[in-house]
Parts: sequence; structure tokens; C-alpha cells
Amino acid sequence: MKKTYILDTNVLLNDPNCFFQFEDNDLIIPFIVLEELDNHKSRMDEVGKNARVVSRTLDDFRSKGNLHEGVPLPNGGTIKIVAISSEIIEQLPHEIKDLNKPDNAIIAVAHDLKFHNNAIIVSKDVNVRVKCDALGIAAEDYLSLRIATEQDKLYRGLITLDVNPDDIDNFYSSGRFSLENIKVDEQICSNQFVILKSYDGKSAIGRVDTQNQVKKFIEVPNAFGLMPRNLEQKMSLNLLFDDNIKLVTMSGAAGCGKTLLAIASGLAQTVESGKYSKLIVSRPIQPLGRDLGYLPGTMEEKMAPWIAPIMDNVQHLMNNSKSVNSRVKKDESYLSMLMSDKKIEIEAITYIRGRSIPNAFIIIDEAQNLSMHELKTIITRAGDNTKIVLTGDLQQIDVSQLDMYTNGLTYAIEKFKEYSIAGHMTLTKGERSELATLASKIL
Repeated sequence: MKKTYILDTNVLLNDPNCFFQFEDNDLIIPFIVLEELDNHKSRMDEVGKNARVVSRTLDDFRSKGNLHEGVPLPNGGTIKIVAISSEIIEQLPHEIKDLNKPDNAIIAVAHDLKFHNNAIIVSKDVNVRVKCDALGIAAEDYLSLRIATEQDKLYRGLITLDVNPDDIDNFYSSGRFSLENIKVDEQICSNQFVILKSYDGKSAIGRVDTQNQVKKFIEVPNAFGLMPRNLEQKMSLNLLFDDNIKLVTMSGAAGCGKTLLAIASGLAQTVESGKYSKLIVSRPIQPLGRDLGYLPGTMEEKMAPWIAPIMDNVQHLMNNSKSVNSRVKKDESYLSMLMSDKKIEIEAITYIRGRSIPNAFIIIDEAQNLSMHELKTIITRAGDNTKIVLTGDLQQIDVSQLDMYTNGLTYAIEKFKEYSIAGHMTLTKGERSELATLASKIL
């Protein structure tokens, strides 16, 4: 049965192409949504861009018909803009009569239609959906942008397989194990790590290659003097030092060592081995896209508060590395020299866009705070012989428009998992300190 969907502003700002995601059903845009779009369109971030895209799309619809009466959509439905009439206002419950509140104005349109046309309000705002439920109005979340629906189904980069003892013996003797006849509930991907376990207690660890074979992987003993403390960190270093893997994604709770491992690997392959010409480290500035001019000073001074966590890690590695002369450690001139020579660059996300970056080791920290479009813009900056590392904690998303299933880091993990050019590891064991590990679990 055909349905009528009333779209909240946040749906349009999350997905400016959402008009084409509702099959042959009818869409209604409350007039107040246009006012809210107008308030956002001057913003110089992803939200502002989406507001402008929506406005242009609606203008295109307008050229094909009358939006007041309804314009046909390519998929068979229609789109209509509805204003609240005086008759509608008179029938509203007192709880939503204050139409100066945009949420109430949107709910008011849905309230007028709730008894016919199978009207459903679609909103990313939890409170709007709760209000609708209290008023007997059908409401749904917008799920089209979700790359997954359950946390347990997100790709981890590691799987455990139950095998026979002979399989493990053969693995140790031949160095490989075929996955051809193995049946599992989840997809096994290239560069995924595999723990083989048998009922007699034997175990072995390998990594999947492009021929669907599990092979022993080479352990990296240390990165710029940093030694891995657990199996997950060893697996991460294997991906970070593999020249064939151009994109590495690492997720996990605070204190698992994601950023430290990435920076140590970058320093080892730029400063020590010279495999890459420079190390570029960046992270989103919250709110993302806001002008750095709100802070005084030069660009470096404006960036200082945002890059402090990165600099802490770099300085820690410098102080502990045997590659750095003890004399230059004391006055920190070595780090300054590397930065002045552009061997290490600390960049704002804003300044990475538009560049073409060859022969570099790029680290994007806190990538969970990027949208999929923003992350696509960054990844496509990669030139020849460039490796990109994305790190982040999917439990700590600071952008209201994003969640665990719609942020850029999750999209990169899920979209690239099938390709041999990429590898992922989810770290679960905290190594920062006993206190930090406990805090991430109980707070």
C-alpha cells in the first residue's frame, strides 16, 4: 500500500538525495523545513553544502510542476510542499500549538495527515519520534545511509575458525591453509586475520591473501622503537608496514594504541627508512569546517589546541626512539627540524582538501567524526605511493548528524573490506594504563 512520508529537516541535511530513496511513495516537505534549510545554506561545512544541494533539487522539481499540488518523482511517487493552514492549527493538540518551534510545525503537518494516506514522519531526531508516538503519529528513523544495522555485524578484521588438529599441523608445515571448503556465517575478506583453533587446544594465526588462503604473516618487532604489546597491535603493525596495502583502518576504544601505532609506523617509514617522503597527520576540527580564524595567531598557533594529542604522541615517540640523537632530544630541535623541512606535516582537514599528495604516509585521526562524503574527499587526495591510515573510536562520535552506522570511518571499513588494497583491525585491549582501560569499560 502506498505511503506518505513527511520529511524532517535533519533527513535532508543528512542525505540531500533522500528524495529518491522512498520507492514509489509520496513525499511531503513541511514549509518550515524550507526556512530551516535557508538558515543552514550559508554554512561552509557539510551541512551547509547539503542544504544548498537540497535547495537546488527542489528548484529543479519546481521547473517540472507545481510543488503545492505535487510534482512526480522518477520512481513513481510525488513530492509536495505543505504549509500549515488556519484549519490545521485549530485542530492541533495544545502540546504542539507553539508553532514557533520547528519540531512542532513539522509534527503539525503529520498530525493533519495521520488518519489517512498512511502518513509517516521520518526524522533523525529521537525526541521528534518520541513526541509523535505520544500523539499517535507514526514515525520512523531514516536508515538509508546506514552501512550496517547492528554493531556485532560490523567488520572487525579478525575471525576465529574451528578446524581439525591436522589442519593446524599442515598450516605450520606448509605455511598456508585453504578456506575453500570452510563454511562460516560471515564473509571472509582479503587481508583479514584468522585464528585457527582445534578442539585439542592447538591454535595458529594467519592472514587471508587474495587467493582465499590463510598464510603466516610477518611480525614487525617494533615501529620507531615502539613494541606491540598484544596480538591486535602486532596485526595492526603488519598492515601498517605492508607496501601492498594502501588504506589501513583502525578502530577501538580509547587507550588501545591506534594513533600511537599509526604515528610510530609513519615515522619509521619516513624518518628512518625513507620509504615515504613525508608524514602528514590530520584530524577533524569540531565543529568540522568552522573557520580557524576564531583563534588568534598563525595557522600553526590556531591548530595547536586541536593537534595537541597528536604532538603528545609524536614527542613521546621521539623521546623513546634510539634513532634520535640524545642531544637533540633535550631541546626538541629534531622535531622542529623535521617539521620545518616538511618531513612531518600537521594539517587541518580543511587544507588537505583539493590537494594531490604523492609519496606520503597520511594519518587521519578521529575519522569517526567525518561524513562519508568528507572521507571520500580526503582518500581521493592520495597520489602514487601514498598510504592512508584512518583511526577512530566508533563509540565517541561528536557530530550530531552522524552515528556508529553512518560515519565516514564505518563506511570506509565496510566498503573497502573486500579489496586487497585495504586492511582493517578493531583493537579491543586497552594498553594506555590500567585506569584508562577500566574507565573505557565502566564509564
